[in-house]
Amino acid sequence: MQPQHVLHASPLADANGKDRLRARIVELGRGELDAEDQARLQEIFQDAALADEELRDHLSTALMDGFRKSSGRAVFGLLYELNAGHLIVQVAGRLRRYGSKADPGDVLQEVFFNVFRYPHRFDASRADAFRVWTAMIVRNTVLKHMRSRSTGGGRMEIALEDLTQQPVDGAHTPLSGVLDTEASEECSRAFIVYLQLYMQFYSMLSERERRALHLVEVDGVSYREAAEDLGIKLENLKMVIFRARRKIHKAMRRVFEGLTPDCRPARVGRTRSAASEPRSSTCDIPDQPDAT
Repeated sequence: MQPQHVLHASPLADANGKDRLRARIVELGRGELDAEDQARLQEIFQDAALADEELRDHLSTALMDGFRKSSGRAVFGLLYELNAGHLIVQVAGRLRRYGSKADPGDVLQEVFFNVFRYPHRFDASRADAFRVWTAMIVRNTVLKHMRSRSTGGGRMEIALEDLTQQPVDGAHTPLSGVLDTEASEECSRAFIVYLQLYMQFYSMLSERERRALHLVEVDGVSYREAAEDLGIKLENLKMVIFRARRKIHKAMRRVFEGLTPDCRPARVGRTRSAASEPRSSTCDIPDQPDAT
């Protein structure tokens, strides 16, 4: 069996491959590439400073942009010839990473199926846009393949929303800035609500429960030091903290579910035995009066 990189050799790999590829592109009819696309491709060929991989990336981006406009079969065939070799290496690497024994060639066909299916998602504003875009498609296709294998699903297609656009170069557009600001403000408001609820139910705990949480979560002392401060056993302190946290969380959850919260402090007995055995309060029993 021939190696995958031989089966998918790029037309640029031959000594005269660049000239032959250029001639093939010139011969493409107007239904495949318009005059603007042809001029862009010829300009790329004339750039002697481009290394082989850069030439492949620039040509692929221009060809994909042409395919986006014309859906030409010959253009898509050239895209396959130019990129199948390095894409199958990416596919095989990801399959190995996930411990899959699937045939990389089969997954590669699905990669190009998704390229063919979603050309309108392509943005040719970067010279290496096709390489970046197909790398994301490879990732998504392999993950879809793994999920379909685990669930017995069918065809390995990518949902339209999974095919994200090119990653931004760090520059934020005005729209993205507004969205980031709104998201940050919304997150801040949600965090304030959480803090308010936490403090409300924290104040409803017993004095010992509040002291235990404050020592551990605010002052940052060790459990052993907190137990000594409260005069109880280490095991009992852990139970006090566990139950106090659980009461707060259950009460908050009831609020989010639209129910009436019920958070009551633990009753601490006056005897020595009662003091050494903390009692839990009830935070999730509805329709009972508070015993604060």
